[in-house]
Amino acid sequence: MNCNKNCKICDSFVVSTSVTVVTVDGTDTLVIDLPTGTYPDRCDYCIVVAQAVPTAATIAMPVAFSIGGVTTTVYPFMNCNCTQVTACGVQTRTRYPVTVSTNTVSGVFRSRRPLCCYPSTNLASLPVAAAVTPAP
Repeated sequence: MNCNKNCKICDSFVVSTSVTVVTVDGTDTLVIDLPTGTYPDRCDYCIVVAQAVPTAATIAMPVAFSIGGVTTTVYPFMNCNCTQVTACGVQTRTRYPVTVSTNTVSGVFRSRRPLCCYPSTNLASLPVAAAVTPAP
């Protein structure tokens, strides 16, 4: 068998460097750290989550990306329908095709396809029913 010596991984293939739970603006967030670099607006990437999702992550926890280990600024991971991706939609050793989308002050990583096996955590209806406390 001959080895193809010309093959290489594409520049848009990005492997995460860590997956942690970080408190961002008072909210526990699943943060996937990406290697140091720049991720320009409207560029496409294939991000692979290489590390295990921490057991401290809850199903409805929002997911965001950090760059180069800096967690003071994180970038939300949005589904292709512009809803926030939650921890139940992220799996280890899975490739996520994304597009970077920026505005004047920040940006997001938006999935280019619907996430498979992504359970809905939507409320059943609005307004939200008040919790009923059982009588003692």
